[in-house]
Amino acid sequence: MSSATGLAAPDLAVARDSVTDRVLMLATAMVHWANNVRPNVDGSKVGGHQASCASSVHILCALMLETLTASDRIAIKPHASPVFHAIQYLLGNLDEEYLTRFRASGGLQSYPSRTKDPDGVDFSTGSVGLPGPAAAFAALTRDYLESKGLETTTGRIFAHIGDAELDEGTIWEAVADPSLEGLSRCVWVVDTNRQSLDRVIPGIRIQRFQTMLEVNGWTVVLAKYGGRLAELMALPGGHVLRQRMDAMSNEQYQALLVAPHGELRERLLADAGPARFDFARCIADVDDDDLADRIANLGGHDMDTLIGAYRTASLAPGPAAVFAYTVKGWGLQTAADPFNHAAVLTPEQFETLAARRGIDPQRPWGRLPNDSPAGRYLAEAAERLRRPDIPPEPPIQFNEVHLPSLRRSSTQDAFGRVLTEFDRASPQSSQRIVTASADVALSTSLGTWINNVAVWSRAGREDVLNLQERPLKWLERPDGRHIELGLSESNLMSLLGQLGVAESMSGRRLIPIGTVYDPFVSRGLDTLLNALQSGARFILAATPSGISLSSEGGAHQGVITPSLGVAIPSLTYYEPTFAKEVEWIMLDAVRRIGAGAGEAMLIRLSNKRVDQTLFPDVADEDALRQAVLAGCWRYRNAAPDAAAAIDIYAVGAMLPEALDALPLIQADGIDANIFVASSPDLLYRRTHAASGANPSVPVAWPDDPIGAIPEGDPSRPVITVIDGHPAAMAFMASAPRGRGRALGVESFGQSGARPDLYREHGIDAQSIYQAAVELVE
Repeated sequence: MSSATGLAAPDLAVARDSVTDRVLMLATAMVHWANNVRPNVDGSKVGGHQASCASSVHILCALMLETLTASDRIAIKPHASPVFHAIQYLLGNLDEEYLTRFRASGGLQSYPSRTKDPDGVDFSTGSVGLPGPAAAFAALTRDYLESKGLETTTGRIFAHIGDAELDEGTIWEAVADPSLEGLSRCVWVVDTNRQSLDRVIPGIRIQRFQTMLEVNGWTVVLAKYGGRLAELMALPGGHVLRQRMDAMSNEQYQALLVAPHGELRERLLADAGPARFDFARCIADVDDDDLADRIANLGGHDMDTLIGAYRTASLAPGPAAVFAYTVKGWGLQTAADPFNHAAVLTPEQFETLAARRGIDPQRPWGRLPNDSPAGRYLAEAAERLRRPDIPPEPPIQFNEVHLPSLRRSSTQDAFGRVLTEFDRASPQSSQRIVTASADVALSTSLGTWINNVAVWSRAGREDVLNLQERPLKWLERPDGRHIELGLSESNLMSLLGQLGVAESMSGRRLIPIGTVYDPFVSRGLDTLLNALQSGARFILAATPSGISLSSEGGAHQGVITPSLGVAIPSLTYYEPTFAKEVEWIMLDAVRRIGAGAGEAMLIRLSNKRVDQTLFPDVADEDALRQAVLAGCWRYRNAAPDAAAAIDIYAVGAMLPEALDALPLIQADGIDANIFVASSPDLLYRRTHAASGANPSVPVAWPDDPIGAIPEGDPSRPVITVIDGHPAAMAFMASAPRGRGRALGVESFGQSGARPDLYREHGIDAQSIYQAAVELVE
């Protein structure tokens, strides 16, 4: 698999040593510059994980310089980003000035970023525990595209992860997910340095993790011992050394690495038992320093061992994991120190390190000569890794849809019906729509859609349950367009993230739509944020929502999702009331994503059925449509001669309660303007702009972010009501208006009838009325 075949063996060995040595120096220098050289305006530690970088040098050099091809993709462990950037610099893909701007504004990011780093990062991996699952779901996305006859630009997918990341639940949720069964061309490379952030990892836990992978169908490949250590183990009596090292706890091995070289021999012999004589003979001709070097010669620092392991893993019939054993801090003065994770070399230590390698510590950025073995080695790798330019796909066109009229409908029901209408109105374009759900497809109204498009399966499954004859079918076929996951919201968000970057990753655009119970959005929040930071575009339907899901109790009644929708960047949040709004919002979303534009979307839906005749019959439907898409529209006007008036902003399922409160309010001589906030998120953005935060955004009136209040109409008391935490709409009830009341759900709910729960949480008609009277008085 090595691509360095143009070099003779002696030159190849020299090239590898020169390059790995320079990568270590560059990565260490980037962190040193950020902490000890660049001006520090506030005195805070900048950080940068030099020890974690050092343990990854050979792993990434063997992977990037001798294994990957132009079609392969790689996720880098967060703490090793300087190593990735150092290699990219040597390959000619990064300007020198960036090396001095690690963790600086406009410079290289702390952790790999698809959207902010300049040198071709494939996966954003800011949080530990994310690179592995992201790579696995990227491989699933590649397989999905290929099953549809869509030629992709993606080949193998590798993830470089730390062994401490295996403590993260996201790892094992992905490993166990049935959607990944049959996955191929996906390899995890685990930097097994036996240390986490705070400590040496106790015992020999890594063996348990290897077993957990194997029982889930993964091939496990060990790159445990390097060539020089393996030579020693091959001598007579060397089997005892192998047995001793295999049985050692992580703490015992780390103690060997930091022990004085003169004590190492006796420590190894101390517990050898009856085999002591044979073991002593094996190491008799090895001096103390050489013995220490060999004990530290692990597979993760041996290029031949690593490349052989990558070859074996790449040829595995399913997913594979290479465990590359390393020394954390390899080559640094902090090597194997139990507390070296966040340690940064002192200026004196850095100067010593540079002197050992013949590098000027004031100018450590030198490249390797082009005519040297290392230069030729890098040139071959750069040519092999050069990716062709992929032109963007043209916009995917969608025709207008018109939902059949129903007297009463919930927005959740309308969502399911809109999907089937897309398939009817735009059959070719809708082939790019792919839905996904974490075992809640039917209860989130995807049943009819799945009946029509089937569930995606790599090879298909026999219909032994005779589901074809049932009203709700569950047929699994390679041509299916719904991906069903196990019950893991984290996996759902990770999959949506990879489906949502399919064009930039694999050259083909998809329109991903995922469904999740509203209260469980927070379960997948980490991977959701990562997907958005990666630039993914998708539609996430959170349904059913709020205490309107009355009988299910507090555990299933979402409260905070609206606040998340307003606060999370790169995500547009809608919460419609009527089926017509769902139709307009969904069509706009699939058109934007189909054109490769805009943001991801969160649409919060309800199973509460609303009288659709309440939707206004207006002369200018286009204007109303634009107002809905812009986030807020005026439902009714207060009488101009009313003695007092208030403004009510209702969100989603709360509009009927606002209308029910109206007669009570009017009976007290007060009238109301009623607005429907179809997107509290966009309404907040417009209000924020109107406050002067963004003067470039025009607004009709400073006190009227939606441009609906006639000129000269005075500010009035404001009531907002939402089936969620009131903070999501509180901005409308705050200054500069002066008087306002934000109604919503501020505590966990309980089971009960809707009217009872609305009354308990103060979002019923009576509560709206009481708030109106108090504000006017």
